[in-house]
Amino acid sequence: MFHHIDGVVSEIGQNLAVLECAGIGFAVNTTLHTLSYVKVGEKCKLYISEAVKEDAFELYGFYSKSERRCFEMLTAVSGIGPEAALSILSANTPEGLALAVLNNNEKALTVAPGIGKKIAQRVILELKDKIGKESAGMESFVAPAMVQAAAGETSAVNDAMNALAVLGYSSAEVAPLLKKLDLTDMTSEQIIKAVLKSMVK
Repeated sequence: MFHHIDGVVSEIGQNLAVLECAGIGFAVNTTLHTLSYVKVGEKCKLYISEAVKEDAFELYGFYSKSERRCFEMLTAVSGIGPEAALSILSANTPEGLALAVLNNNEKALTVAPGIGKKIAQRVILELKDKIGKESAGMESFVAPAMVQAAAGETSAVNDAMNALAVLGYSSAEVAPLLKKLDLTDMTSEQIIKAVLKSMVK
C-alpha cells in the first residue's frame, strides 16, 4: 500500500500529475486544488489513496492529508466514485466541503461538473451522520477551549467542531489544537483552517 509518493513532477495533465521517483513515473489522478501547488520540474509529495479494480490499478494523490481523507470519505458515500469525488474536491477545499455539509449547502457541491442535486443531497445526508457520532463526545473535550471564546464566538467554535467531525477528525485529535488557538474574532472557517494547518506540522 502506498502512503505517499515523493518525487519530481515530470508532467501535468487534466486532473493528473506524473511523479518521477527512482526512475519510475507514477501517474497520479488528483484535484485542481492539488494541481495548483505542483509545477513541472519541481519536487512534490502527494498523499496517496489507491483504487484496485478488476482491470485497473489507479493512484489518487493529494497535497494534504485532509484532502485525501475527504476523498476517501466521499468515495465511501453510496454512488460516489473516484471521478465524482475528485470533481467535488476540485470545487471545494476540505473546510469548504465540511461547511457545505454542515449548512446543507447543495449549491456548493453542484457547482462541481457532473454533480447533480440528488448526488449533492446524498453526500450531505451521509456525511452529516458523522456529526452526530463525533460532536457529542467532542464537546466535553473542548469545553475548556470554549471558555476563552465570547458568547458570540461559541457558535463559530461549535460549527468548526461539527465541521471537523464531518471530516472524520476525532475529539482527541481536535481538542488539544483548539485549546492552543486564540479564538477571539475567529470565524468557523478560520478555526477549521487553523486546526487543519496544525494537523500537518
